[in-house]
Amino acid sequence: MSCLSLKTLQRSLGALALLGSSAFAAAPASFAEALQQGKVSLNARLRFEGVEQTGLQDAEALTLRTRLGFAPAPYQGWKFLVEAENITAADGDSYSQSGLNAGGAGQAVVADPETTEWNQFFVAYTRDQTTASVGRQRLVLDNARFIGDVGWRQNMQTFDAFVLTDKSLPKTTLTYAYLDRIHRVFSHRHAQGRWDSESHVLNASYAGWAAGTLTGYAYLLDFDNAAANACATTGASFAGSRPLDDGLQVTYRLEAATQSDYGSSTLSYTATYTALELGLAQKANSLGLGYEVLGSDHNVGFKTPLATLHAWNGWADLFLATPNAGLRDTYAKATANLPAGLALTAFHHWFEADTGGARYGREFDLQLTRKFGPRFTALAKFADFRRDLTTLPDVKKVWAQVEFIF
Repeated sequence: MSCLSLKTLQRSLGALALLGSSAFAAAPASFAEALQQGKVSLNARLRFEGVEQTGLQDAEALTLRTRLGFAPAPYQGWKFLVEAENITAADGDSYSQSGLNAGGAGQAVVADPETTEWNQFFVAYTRDQTTASVGRQRLVLDNARFIGDVGWRQNMQTFDAFVLTDKSLPKTTLTYAYLDRIHRVFSHRHAQGRWDSESHVLNASYAGWAAGTLTGYAYLLDFDNAAANACATTGASFAGSRPLDDGLQVTYRLEAATQSDYGSSTLSYTATYTALELGLAQKANSLGLGYEVLGSDHNVGFKTPLATLHAWNGWADLFLATPNAGLRDTYAKATANLPAGLALTAFHHWFEADTGGARYGREFDLQLTRKFGPRFTALAKFADFRRDLTTLPDVKKVWAQVEFIF
């Protein structure tokens, strides 16, 4: 067969495949048909987490997170989602559920409390390049350093919110959100499991430069029942990569922000945030160095109350709240594809205060993951924080996890 006829055959087969898929995915003619074409989603995540922490009894949490959802097919620009979840423990008193269980007194905390609740239920409407959604929903902006879903925890963080996203301008994404209530990882049974909010979130990103993406933001966060976390943060970041030889790329990220008290806060401070990261990457393999500073002013540390916190400043979770003296995190990180389908991620952190120069400690983190087909993922993970400051504990954590997604 000639090269020309082979190309013609390939194009013809591609056109037939596209036509077939379009016919199969034809838009529903009515909402009843949209319901019939709807999709059920299921996520089950079985996890063991063990914690050794100075001054507390060891914790061992074996939990199962089951999340079930249903979404009708999109209909005339409308989308709907309803999703419920349950977290259950083999032995709920083998760890402290963030103080919810009397049997966990004196034990280390594993922030995966037993609960059953609605995770998401929202309606969204899209017209041209603009989407508006209202209801309980997941919201992640940029790298989740300030606004995230805390997806690592069994009970993710969701928002009762109105969210408006516009992509009408070339290479530009504009997002505004009004946050009415924050559903935090501690569950509705916890006194701080829900924050009543009157918060405004603005984020704009432009990805039209070859060198990277520029993002600017203003997060005006106010919480009626968590006034100490109310704050106004404005900042900008630039992140991207540039090719070198043989598929190698240099990667970089620069970010700076300033924060002050806002709304119902009774504090008075102005603190700054800076982040610098530089690395080399080749496909899934990478090496990087980073330096992140969460500043302090008037003995108040820079706050990130709605962040996906576990992803930052060490997996031992010693610095979910910034110390009053601030935090400087110098870190090295590496990712690699290993034999047998394993993927490795490793960090080493050196922590110190932003003011006063005290050394907090150092931490080593290691994670291995492997996929088994399209629906199963296994994970093993380890975190080891060694203190330099005696007011902090030594902490070791181990995880073993299997997740199924349908």
